[in-house]
Amino acid sequence: METFAIGDVQGCATELTHLLQQIDALSAGAQLVFVGDLVNRGPASLQTLRTVKRMGPRARTVLGNHDLHLLAAANGVRAPAASDTLADILNAPDRDELLHWLRHQPLALMADGWLVVHAGVLPNWHTAQVLSLAAEVETRLRADDWLDFLRAMYGNQPARWSDTLTGNERLRCIVNALTRLRFCSAEGEMEFNTKEGPGAPPAGFMPWFDVPGRLTADVPVLFGHWSTLGILQRENLFGLDSGCVWGGKLSALRLSDSHLLQVDCPQHQTPG
Repeated sequence: METFAIGDVQGCATELTHLLQQIDALSAGAQLVFVGDLVNRGPASLQTLRTVKRMGPRARTVLGNHDLHLLAAANGVRAPAASDTLADILNAPDRDELLHWLRHQPLALMADGWLVVHAGVLPNWHTAQVLSLAAEVETRLRADDWLDFLRAMYGNQPARWSDTLTGNERLRCIVNALTRLRFCSAEGEMEFNTKEGPGAPPAGFMPWFDVPGRLTADVPVLFGHWSTLGILQRENLFGLDSGCVWGGKLSALRLSDSHLLQVDCPQHQTPG
């Protein structure tokens, strides 16, 4: 059975339907892996979430920063932003069922030999460690007192990983790396203010995947999150966020041979 990875959908349900039609034309019933940010900014977050959930075991997704933001906004932990398009989910009759399903999704997974995360991994993490650290957060999100963690999840510190981190600081650092990371230093310090492409990194920083000696360099890594990066294909690396919600494309990658499928997308959001 073929597996296709799908980039950041962000509530662009019509484009997702068109992309799924392309996938099924090539390999009906293929397995699907989403790189996170299923919701927000696009016009149909509720439809998107329902579509992926209804696919059952055929579809898996990692959590992105917008998915976590939905959980926070739905529970009064974060105020909705002006650019949010989450009201259809928040007012839906099946809201609780959808949110329960969402918070039980992983932050990292393996698919056909690929390590899949939403944003990135720190250079001093090896593959097994990425999955283990992600599981720490997943366990906390699935616990009865998960809202206590959600209230402590936000913040940019600590900006650098240490094995000695404990409690919410440890979990926050993991979440930030897996769902927000773009640039970091050679020592693994994360930078969260810059959202431009890799051509103009902040002083002392570089794209996380360019850090010399990155311990996951020998494993194929698949990620999204970075729309200004666009499609990035290198040996053992594929960036799949092609800016659907910004008027770019929604992309799917066949993992067996890196064959790329794309659909054009109208511009639902204006940068700025």
